[in-house]
This record gives sequence, C-alpha cells and structure tokens, in this order.
Amino acid sequence: MRVLVIGSGAREHALLLALRRDPQVTGLAVAPGNAGTARVAEQHDVDITSGEDVVALAREVRADLVVIGPEVPLVLGVADAVRAAGIVCFGPSKDAARIEGSKAFAKEVMAAAGVRTATSETIDSPARLDATLDRFGPPAGDPAWVVKDDRLAAGKGVVVTPDREVARAHAAGLLEAGHPVLLESFLDGPEVSLFCIVDGRTVVPLLPAQDFKRVGDGDTGPNTGGMGAYAPLPWLREDVYREIVSGIVEPVAAELVQRGSPFSGLLYVGLAITAKGPAVVEFNCRFGDPETQAVLALLDSPLGQLLYAAGSGTLAEFGELRWRPGAAVTVVLAAENYPGRPRVGDVVAGSEAEGVLHAGTARRDDGAIISSGGRVLSVVGTGADLSAARAHAYDIMSSIKLPGSHFRSDIALSAAEGKVHV
Repeated sequence: MRVLVIGSGAREHALLLALRRDPQVTGLAVAPGNAGTARVAEQHDVDITSGEDVVALAREVRADLVVIGPEVPLVLGVADAVRAAGIVCFGPSKDAARIEGSKAFAKEVMAAAGVRTATSETIDSPARLDATLDRFGPPAGDPAWVVKDDRLAAGKGVVVTPDREVARAHAAGLLEAGHPVLLESFLDGPEVSLFCIVDGRTVVPLLPAQDFKRVGDGDTGPNTGGMGAYAPLPWLREDVYREIVSGIVEPVAAELVQRGSPFSGLLYVGLAITAKGPAVVEFNCRFGDPETQAVLALLDSPLGQLLYAAGSGTLAEFGELRWRPGAAVTVVLAAENYPGRPRVGDVVAGSEAEGVLHAGTARRDDGAIISSGGRVLSVVGTGADLSAARAHAYDIMSSIKLPGSHFRSDIALSAAEGKVHV
C-alpha cells in the first residue's frame, strides 16, 4: 500500500520510520514534512487544514491510506473529506475530534461514561473569574490552581501554579482573547500517557508512556509541547493498566458511538495515577509528541497494516500487537528561548545521525540543515532497560550542536532509579 502522512513534526518522522518497516508499505509520502522526513518519503507542500487540498494530494500520490498527525486538521474535519473521497483515513471525524478540540465536551463525555476526572468549571466571562478561582486551588485545599484554555493550544495552554495572581493573569488573558477557560481541581500522582488505536467500540492499547511537559529539569519552568518521554513504565502495575483500558478508554469510546460520533483513529488519554486510582487529565484525538517517538521505537507489529485496519473498520480482526523487548527514551532538543518565540535559522550539526527525528528543521539552499521551529529535534535511545536507553539517547544528543539550544537532562531518570511511586 502507499501511505500519505500529514504533518511536519518528529511525530510524523517517527510514523514514517515505523511505516517503512511494514513489508506491505510500498510507498511513502509526507506533507509538508521537514528536512528529516525528506530522507524517507516523497515530500509535498499542502495546506493541511484544507480537506480539498489534502484529498487532491492523496489522489496525486495514489495513496491507499492517509494518516493525519496533527490535531488542527482533525478538529477542522479533514479526515471527513478524505473518507468522503473514498480513501481510507486514519484519524477521527470532526465530531469525534471534539474530544480534544473542546475540553468542556470531553468533560461532558466523561461524565456520561462514568469516568473519573478532575472536577471542573468553565468560565466564559471575566465577571465570574474571581469567584470561580476561590472554588479551586489552595483555598479549596488543592496544592495549586489548574487553568486551561478550553480550545487547542499546542500543549501550552495550561498553567498549574500555587500563585493565585499567576493563575488569574493566565485566565484573564485567555478570556480577553475570547477563549473560554476551564478551571480544574488538582490531580496528584505520576502521569501516564496511553495511546489506543480505536475503531468504534474496538480498542487496541499501545505501550503506556510518560512525557515531560515543563521546560526545565525537575519539572520547573513553563509548560511546553513536551520535552521528552519514555516507555514502557516499570512502575505501572498491569492491573492498573488494564483498569485504564476497560474502565476509561472503552467506556469513552462506547459513549462516542452512543452519541453518533464513533471514534476511528488514535485516542490518547493522559492520566494521573492518584491514591484513589487513575483519573483523566485530558483526551487527545491523535498520536502525542514526544511519546510517539518512544512508543513506536518499540513496536514490532506492522504499523501500516494496523492503521489501515482501524481506518477500514477491521481492527477487531487484527490480532495481538507485538513489541520489541527493552525500553525507549526520547529527549527533545529545543531552540533558544523556547517555549517563547524561538531563535531560528541556525545550522544544526549532527542532525542526520541514527536515532535523530526532525521537527522544526529545514534544508537551506546550500544543503545545510537549519532550525525552523521551537522543538527542533527528538533524539530516541533504546536499550535493555531505561538506564541503557537513557545512556543511548544522551550519547546521541552529545553529538548534536545548535547555538543557544537546550534540553532536559533528567528524562526518565526517576523511573530508571526506581523513584516513581503510586
């Protein structure tokens, strides 16, 4: 089969590399891609938010399967346009993608499905802000305020802070921009990212992973799109993993079917493993970045066939997934000033090494690879255990040079040392 992947990040680079390992995949195309994906797939330029343009490109490259990576085209209904053109698509409909596009909708679905999550309240008027802040955060007994943009924010629309003025300023800024705000109770405990391939009521879970949102070591600084991840999770008990699938993901998938918006694609659930059990932090409608880079590095089953089965409604017939032994660790190299406005245009030395996945990169006219975004590269190390995978990842990272860049030095460290506890 020929596969067209939509997107331009390290997630899409990881998808392409995993698809290339599938013996049934005979051709790969990506749009718009980056300097790294150009080495493994035909590169095309397209407006990924336009269903019409994506369909035209899919026909041009004779795609048997279209895989949509980012959330924006999914929330805008690009997958619907691809399916309406008679092409198999991996990615949910516009209606189902609301599970990520609107946090308020996600809360409504979870409530109907009986899924445990943080208590929350949506604010759409500054007049209600102070009273609502008083019902959440430290005065209410929580260690911090949790303030979220109700709409898509590329992983950077959340502030978790014990400082009421910081929480208020973030919420007020969102409201001033016309964005509804979600205030939530704080969920304590280690976090888990679980990707599930979903086809209506059929749910096939992948390996659990953990990502690191804060920009600095020790979970300091502002939230980012993600600075690293690792898989699997040696501290997550099998019974808790099964509880997440059967008690959270399957009921939510069934609720979406009940609502006439069946989910077809990758349903991501972010959770906190609290003293009372797993509780949902958020749902996403696509592969997460940077967890995808670690999880797919360990997948032994043919990814193209798996995604085609989900897109064509035959996932229940696919069978058990196979995984490579060991662990994988992803470390993100970010440009100077990220997650603020990043410095771009610098040459990235060592970026074509094995285990390096490109995100914010471009190739200059003279052939040099330069930075073009905030998260520039993901480095993926594998090994027999987390310690070996960490050593591999940071060894690769040490060979990459980018002026002013930064990365976290503690990805998976606590887990490798056995210090993560529920």
